[in-house]
Amino acid sequence: MPPDPPASCRSWRARYERRVHVLERETIIPAPLARVFPFFADARNLERITPDALKFRILTEGRIEMRAGAVIDYRLSLSGLPFRWRTVIEVWDPPHRFVDVQQKGPYALWRHTHSFESLPDGTTRMRDRVEYALPFGPLGRLVRRLFVGRQLDTIFGFRQKIIADVFRNGGA
Repeated sequence: MPPDPPASCRSWRARYERRVHVLERETIIPAPLARVFPFFADARNLERITPDALKFRILTEGRIEMRAGAVIDYRLSLSGLPFRWRTVIEVWDPPHRFVDVQQKGPYALWRHTHSFESLPDGTTRMRDRVEYALPFGPLGRLVRRLFVGRQLDTIFGFRQKIIADVFRNGGA
C-alpha cells in the first residue's frame, strides 16, 4: 500500500473536493443508440433541449464538426444576466462518449461527460456527469447552495423530459 500523501497534498485535495460539485443524471431513451448518438452529435440540438427561459443560442456559425478540439460558442442568460460561454470538446468517442469543457464562461470549472450505452431491449442509456465549481470562494459556494444547484437540477430535468419526448414521438 502506498504511503499517505504529504499534508500539503491532503489539504489541497480536501479544498478541491469541497469546491468541486458533481451532478449526475441517467436517462433511458426509447430509441436505439444508432439513432440517439447522432442527435447529440449535432451541437445545434442543444437549443432544442435547453429551457427557453435561458435564451440559449449557439453563436458558432456554419456547420459544427464534432471532434476532439472543436470549439462551440454560446450566448445565454441565467437569472436575467446575459453572458457568453465557450466549450471545447475534450474527448470525442462516437457513439459511446464525449466530453465538453468550459473554456470561457460563468464557472471556475465545468466538465460535462455524456456517455451512451445500448441496452438489450433496443433502448439507450444516456448518462450525464457534470463536474463544476463556481468562482468567488465562499460566496460562490453560498450561491451554489441557494441557486445554482437547484437551477442545474431544473435544467437537466427539462432536458430529460424533452429528450424522452423527442424520441418517443419518433423525432430526431
